[in-house]
Amino acid sequence: MHTNIGWIVLGTLIFYLLSVPASFLLPLPTLFAWMVPILAWRTLAQNARRQALLLVVIGLVALFFSACNGIVLNWKDIFAINLPLLAMFVAVSFLTLTNPATEDPFLPKGKAAVLSTAVGTHLLGAVINLSVLFVFGDRLKRNGALRKEQLVVLGRTFTAAAWWSPFFVATGVALTYAPEMHWKETLVPGAIMSIIGVSYTIVEVCFFRKKTFFGYPLKKESLAVPLFLAAIVILVHYQWHQLSVLLLICILAPLGTFVFMKGRPRGATIRDFVANKISSVSSPFALFLAAGVFSSGIKSITYVYPGLFSFDNMELSPMVFALLAGIMIIVGIIGVHPVVSIAVVSPLLIPLNPDHSQLGFLFLTSWAISTCSSPLSGVGLVLVSRFNAQPKQIIKDNFLYAVVMWAIATQINIIFF
Repeated sequence: MHTNIGWIVLGTLIFYLLSVPASFLLPLPTLFAWMVPILAWRTLAQNARRQALLLVVIGLVALFFSACNGIVLNWKDIFAINLPLLAMFVAVSFLTLTNPATEDPFLPKGKAAVLSTAVGTHLLGAVINLSVLFVFGDRLKRNGALRKEQLVVLGRTFTAAAWWSPFFVATGVALTYAPEMHWKETLVPGAIMSIIGVSYTIVEVCFFRKKTFFGYPLKKESLAVPLFLAAIVILVHYQWHQLSVLLLICILAPLGTFVFMKGRPRGATIRDFVANKISSVSSPFALFLAAGVFSSGIKSITYVYPGLFSFDNMELSPMVFALLAGIMIIVGIIGVHPVVSIAVVSPLLIPLNPDHSQLGFLFLTSWAISTCSSPLSGVGLVLVSRFNAQPKQIIKDNFLYAVVMWAIATQINIIFF
């Protein structure tokens, strides 16, 4: 079953890329995408099943109600709205094959170890995504668990990459739900936020937590892949800004994987990855597809009752930005996936004709802060299930960080937008 699902997942990416120049092929990757959660339903995480089912049911009920009132959306807006995002998710997953080998038994300690672990987690995580937590965490854990300081560094510095990394799924979500967002306009404020977040964490662990820190034995060559790929994306996007960042990542990530992958022979390694490992994206597939249906349902309701959802006298002011960011962060900490809150907020704000880059920055901020502060986020679940982190401790350790970063983000929003 996993073997078949893996090839269907790969088919989603391949046929999506083919559908870009040949739009008549779009039904094919859409069908492939929906087959993934259907075939893998019994193996999905319980939380993912519950949220996905709830979102689909609410979305379909809303769509049916709207249809009865004369509002019928195009099938693409219902079932394929997040298809580019899923294609990006598949493409980026291949970058796990570039993970550096970690055979050095020595673990550095002290302040230098905090710095190298934080920077390494941030830069590697910006490209190879969630797999960096497994690579670093498995290397650092003792008796199956990580120390509190290690959990704080890994969780925060990884999620801070959501503010700027084009390889992060958060960027794909922002580009999807703020469709006129210009990534280069969020890059600088996002990079500033990530630098502040990583620096805040380093200072806290080095000077306010009085325990010896054992860090990851990072090597210079480990940073070559993320720095090179990030530089290529930034350069290409700067020269050809009309080229979709999502499409660029879908093409560049697999190519970068083939060049920098560690396993040999390359063909056999890739086939094994597709057959046995790539099916791990099944839960995100279920959630993002369901969120698309849910978002379409919300959008259709706004068309049925335009007056009720009219905010003609409202704008995305600094106060509204701060309020929405705070609410989305709190909802995310409670356990609602950021893509769900973004899917709710987007159709309500788009009619206001806001600056889509500012809207994208709002989405990235809610994602970066909530995912490191919630034990129910993807990051939190990894830390709890694999490294014995305590859910209450995750919230407690990151509460002040969340408040401070929220306050700073509201100021960055004023400065740049």
